Amino acid sequence: MLNTPVAFLIFNRPDLTSIVFDAIAQAKPKKLLVVSDGPRLPEEAEKCRQARAIIERVDWDCEVLTNFSEINLGCKHRVSSGLDWVFSQVEEAIILEDDCLPAPSFFYFCQTLLEHYRHDERIMHISGNNFQFGQSRTEYSYYFSKYPHIWGWASWRRAWKHYDVHIKTWSPYKKLEILSSLCEDSYEKKYWIDIFERVFKDAVDTWDYQWVYACWCQNGLAILPDSNLVSNIGFGIDGTHTSNSENPLSTLQLTNIWKIQHPPFVVRHTKADNYTFNSVLCPKNMKNPNLVSVNIKKIYTELSNMIKF
Repeated sequence: MLNTPVAFLIFNRPDLTSIVFDAIAQAKPKKLLVVSDGPRLPEEAEKCRQARAIIERVDWDCEVLTNFSEINLGCKHRVSSGLDWVFSQVEEAIILEDDCLPAPSFFYFCQTLLEHYRHDERIMHISGNNFQFGQSRTEYSYYFSKYPHIWGWASWRRAWKHYDVHIKTWSPYKKLEILSSLCEDSYEKKYWIDIFERVFKDAVDTWDYQWVYACWCQNGLAILPDSNLVSNIGFGIDGTHTSNSENPLSTLQLTNIWKIQHPPFVVRHTKADNYTFNSVLCPKNMKNPNLVSVNIKKIYTELSNMIKF
């Protein structure tokens, strides 16, 4: 029985929802909070209904809370409002979307670290993702990163309170040149300025860049496992947004971490973060200084195609 509440974000993919629900059912959380968006088109209504009906399969001792929208709010407002609701109900939660399949130890990993860092304001995020493609970065079970990966994660109310879907403080933040200390080089700085500008101008229907911004505004760290604990099963032609089945992130294998060894220091692993940026977010072959704006728009489009709702 899992003591930590689990938040499950679903939409219109009952097949994937069923697979991830079965993984949650194995962990048997005492509390399950389900967030669902409404259909974008009338023909999606039945699939949304089928996805929601899967929650009725709960057959263990579990308090189930639901936050279902009858209209389509979209990625930006449904996920952000849904997580606002989750953290109004509970102090901490493990969060899964309908295409994020966790390894069995993912729940243990999150629950252990939620407790271990509960009162450590430096830590804002715990992820089940490892995008180092088999490279071990530490002799311990996890390392610290500036990147709060969201394909299966956990956090606290104390951290989520800093979230602002509109990033209203962006202008003064930008003037302070804080990104210069967070980014490896001028290209990476330009990359994030462009993204945050789009978010600030409401040109992006997403919620996750705002969470990156919230963590960075607080100088917050994310915990990443030294091996991958969550696989995204939403890639392929049937995926609502993750349509590129050739993306290397679509082949990440699941591992388990049952024995957790805590590092004796809380320091960001800059080498791992630089690898993530150069190999996953912005491959080096796209770093042509004369095509910065064009490349960033192309990268943003590709990343947008990986958003779940």
